[in-house]
Amino acid sequence: MCIRDRYQRRVHGENSMPKIRTLKTKRAPEGWEIIEPTLTELNNQMRDAENEPHEGKRKSETLWTIYRLHHQRSRYVYEMYYKKREISKDLYDYCLREGYGDANLIAKWKKSGYEKLCCLSCIQPRDHNYGTTCICRVPKGELEEGKVVQCVNCGCRGCASCD
Repeated sequence: MCIRDRYQRRVHGENSMPKIRTLKTKRAPEGWEIIEPTLTELNNQMRDAENEPHEGKRKSETLWTIYRLHHQRSRYVYEMYYKKREISKDLYDYCLREGYGDANLIAKWKKSGYEKLCCLSCIQPRDHNYGTTCICRVPKGELEEGKVVQCVNCGCRGCASCD
């Protein structure tokens, strides 16, 4: 099983990668040319990360770059719609439908306390000891001084909103 397949099954299920555009695919809404170069570049980086050799890395470390790029791509779509207001609702929905952004992660970013959330696996209690959240969700002020914290799931070094 390749890295992309493990990532998709672990986080999103089956259809999480952007779809390939064919003649039968609906045309992108107006404004697509604004965000297309950035999303294409992020997709190329994602493809390179999927094909990167993983010898000498722990099993979870191989997914860290994929998690980071997935977060970056979803964050770009989120900021273009909610923060900068440079894309339309139709284009935003198109991006989510085609897999360019993670709708569940974006829904969490809109809630108070989750503005900097790195991935959904960090807040799922079933994935962590004692039924809590990930160590990267702990504010840096509450950790021992000088202690470097890094999430085992995604490699995040801290995504608490109060940092």
